[in-house]
Amino acid sequence: MTDRYCVFGHPVGHSKSPAIHAAFAEQTFDAIEYTAIEAPVDDFAGAWRDFVAQGGRGANVTVPFKEDAFRLCDTLSPRARRAGAVNTLILGGNGLTYGDTTDGVGLVNDLKRHGVALAGARVLVLGAGGAVRGVLAPLLQASPASLHIANRTADKAIALARDVADLGPVSGSGFEAIEGPFDLVINATSASLAGDLPPLPDDLFAPGATAYDMMYAAEPTVFLHWAAERGARGVDGLGMLVEQAAESFFQWRGKRPDTGPVLEALRRSL
Repeated sequence: MTDRYCVFGHPVGHSKSPAIHAAFAEQTFDAIEYTAIEAPVDDFAGAWRDFVAQGGRGANVTVPFKEDAFRLCDTLSPRARRAGAVNTLILGGNGLTYGDTTDGVGLVNDLKRHGVALAGARVLVLGAGGAVRGVLAPLLQASPASLHIANRTADKAIALARDVADLGPVSGSGFEAIEGPFDLVINATSASLAGDLPPLPDDLFAPGATAYDMMYAAEPTVFLHWAAERGARGVDGLGMLVEQAAESFFQWRGKRPDTGPVLEALRRSL
């Protein structure tokens, strides 16, 4: 019997998740069907119930439904509870819905793939939205020397830092109060989508630093261009997309696919 999975979003037609999970299933010889479903904005829970009624076993969740998914779960992983959002739904054998978030694990695994050492590093995260909340716990659990959150609205960054202060050395501020240098700078703002750049100081990067943009495109983003001009190595977020999908696949199937070939194929398709 073929197990059914999907990705919920609105819109969702652009999603690369069906191609990624098809490649994972081919690797692992798993018989699955993975589709993209555009759920109604005002009834995500109904869309999930309908999918389960049609034999659905699990789902990925993307914008704008991650908080809706969080609210409908019967059980949450500790990292999902910390993030306040869910990107992976699992239907248990008891009929209950289990929620997890794999974004942070995806980011950390992609950083490891690129040889970025987090232990003892000075880390700056730009932005304080949902994308940041989902990755802070895994980043802090990797034992950086410090993690600073900077946001256009300083109060939001400070409040977010306070929420995770029990996990490690973290602080928050507005963009104007950033004091470098940093070994790793992660851009989690949506500025790259608009071809824009947060107001950042020129001395942001330490020697040998890495600039990571959660966005990705066929060409380097504005942020990565700016970072390269200041001597930083640039990495985009395509690998994070593949790695978080691999963690979801593991949660569903108990198998860890090889992300390397899938990432290479995806990169060629951009």
